Amino acid sequence: MCGRYASSRQPDELAEEFEIDELRLQEPLTESYNVAPTDEVYAVLERPPHEENESTERQLRSVRWGLVPSWAKDVKIGNRMINARMETVGEKPAYRRAFAKRRCLLPADGYFEWYATDAKDAKGLSGKGRARKQPYFITPKDGGVLAMAGLYELWPDPAKAEDDPTRWLWSCTVITTEAEDSLGRIHDRMPLMVERGRWDEWLDPTRPGDVTLLTPAAPGQLEAYPVSTLVSNVRNNGRELIEPLPLEEAWG
Repeated sequence: MCGRYASSRQPDELAEEFEIDELRLQEPLTESYNVAPTDEVYAVLERPPHEENESTERQLRSVRWGLVPSWAKDVKIGNRMINARMETVGEKPAYRRAFAKRRCLLPADGYFEWYATDAKDAKGLSGKGRARKQPYFITPKDGGVLAMAGLYELWPDPAKAEDDPTRWLWSCTVITTEAEDSLGRIHDRMPLMVERGRWDEWLDPTRPGDVTLLTPAAPGQLEAYPVSTLVSNVRNNGRELIEPLPLEEAWG
């Protein structure tokens, strides 16, 4: 799965990288090295034309991480819908409409996964220690942007008037798949990446969803290294969270 990631790039950087037509942002998001579910995140998406002679428009928006289906009665459903499995994304009622025409890219510096080590945490009241989990940061070796495959949805808040401009909540989910061999030892799932040459097809809302456009990162493109356990607490947020941790500290 993907439960935390880092996103530090500014809107102008992302606009150039993803060839954005329009920034749909009230204000830039604060850079985050510990993005967590329900946080606002950047999403690259395309909206269908309003008129017959218009073309699609590629936008950069901020959306809430944790997809809320349009039919949901409570926004809290999104808290447990941060990931969608590639194997069933076109079938699940919560995702199939978005997969058909509301696909997006979620830019990231990298993402975090936790590996259960043989070491034990200090004993608690039960007298038994739990297996200590070592966080790893997984990021492109070349320092580039990770374009995670995602879906977005629009949810109308029933508590707000129909003409209220804040009535519609934009939310998203990250699509995951089985991890490639070199990363599978850390966690069995990983975010799906969309290769640059397939961004246009993936984002095009006039094309049906196609899982063949989604591929795990090619072996060797990503690197994983241990980082501080400070990332396990969402209140911690700084560049030190993605700094490599010496192996003796990680396994000590």
